[in-house]
Amino acid sequence: MKNESHYNPYLKENARSLRNSMTKAEACLWKYVLRANGLGVPFRRQRPVDRYIADFMCIQLKLIIEVDGYTHSWEEVAKNDKIRQKRLEELGFKVVRFSDEEVLTGINGVYDCLVEVLEERKKELGLPTAPDSSNRFERGGD
Repeated sequence: MKNESHYNPYLKENARSLRNSMTKAEACLWKYVLRANGLGVPFRRQRPVDRYIADFMCIQLKLIIEVDGYTHSWEEVAKNDKIRQKRLEELGFKVVRFSDEEVLTGINGVYDCLVEVLEERKKELGLPTAPDSSNRFERGGD
């Protein structure tokens, strides 16, 4: 498979710094959902891609997950998010966004959403889909 991750080595140090200072929501998503192939595909944290650093990226599925804090509701930040997302989509990535609040108060819902997104993305790319993995978390705590 041709490498289309659009890795930008010039952002490597910035990405390392961000990995070492993740937000509470990013750390929660990483620990409880994405780490150690929790969804059956590998994710990378704070991955340089093009001229940006994605919060989480699955290279295999060209999928980017962004966790947005309260500053993303500010007009200028929201405008930049749209520009960034458009560029990443032009490169063939699918971008999924969650708010800090969604991750911190509804991790089961985030997990369920990501399971659906992964299956849709695999179909879009013509990859085999996985058997039902919805038993990862005990239900009831959303």
